[in-house]
Amino acid sequence: MLPAETVGVQLCRETVDFRKSIDGLASLVEQTLGLDPFSAELYVFTNRRRDQLKILYWDRSGFALWYKRLEKARFPWPRDESRAIVELTARELGWLLDGIDFFRLTPHETLTYGSAG
Repeated sequence: MLPAETVGVQLCRETVDFRKSIDGLASLVEQTLGLDPFSAELYVFTNRRRDQLKILYWDRSGFALWYKRLEKARFPWPRDESRAIVELTARELGWLLDGIDFFRLTPHETLTYGSAG
């Protein structure tokens, strides 16, 4: 089971060699992406065909690796080539796993107010 919705989700935009397992992906997070694999983050990776997805995370006493393979479809993936990492919300991760291409959608602007009156 994946951690609760309170953790961050970091999606690696570049495809990854799926022969890599926990050690290889943790090393990629640390050395290539410059992030901390022991943080309270989910790290999401896909293969070249985008029909497989791996999620790596640190679970208090060890790494956990979550894997999903699609039989006929492909995962939607961001097209913004200017960033190696795309930060997602837990809701967006759910959409990604469900195959919803939210990368093409634009949500309402987030509004913040100091007072209701």
